[in-house]
Amino acid sequence: MEKAHVTIFCGGGKGKTSAALGQGIFGASAGKSVIIIQFLKGKVGEKIDFIKRLEPEIKVFCFEKAEAEYQSLSPEEQQEEAMNIRNGLNFARKVLTTDGCDILILDEVLGLVDKGIITLDELKALIEAGDGDTELVLTGIQMFDELYPYADDVFRINTLK
Repeated sequence: MEKAHVTIFCGGGKGKTSAALGQGIFGASAGKSVIIIQFLKGKVGEKIDFIKRLEPEIKVFCFEKAEAEYQSLSPEEQQEEAMNIRNGLNFARKVLTTDGCDILILDEVLGLVDKGIITLDELKALIEAGDGDTELVLTGIQMFDELYPYADDVFRINTLK
């Protein structure tokens, strides 16, 4: 079975989501279908509502219910959101295993490991769920050394000034 092409945008600088969205827009302009799932950014996520105008080529999903970002929620609210986030990950797995799109962008998925919502092994299993037909784009601040063997391209985005 062929391995999916995996691109990771990480680092402390701004622009990881923008770079991932650029990959999606570039792919959609070439006739590919794109699904974006945002994590840890609250119900409204980044201001990418304009991307929704590009449906059906690009579809945007957020499984979180709270308006606020994950880290600003109470522990009880975080626990509830973690279940919603897991629903998003299950959807991502389904997309990967059923060839639901050509490009799947998991925005801030690396943060799920950093916050202890999922384990690194769970993320690696998700990456391995792809059969090679779906390009996978991951974003997040923290890059984990254990992910390098799974990635084809890793871009570290940092603010220099």
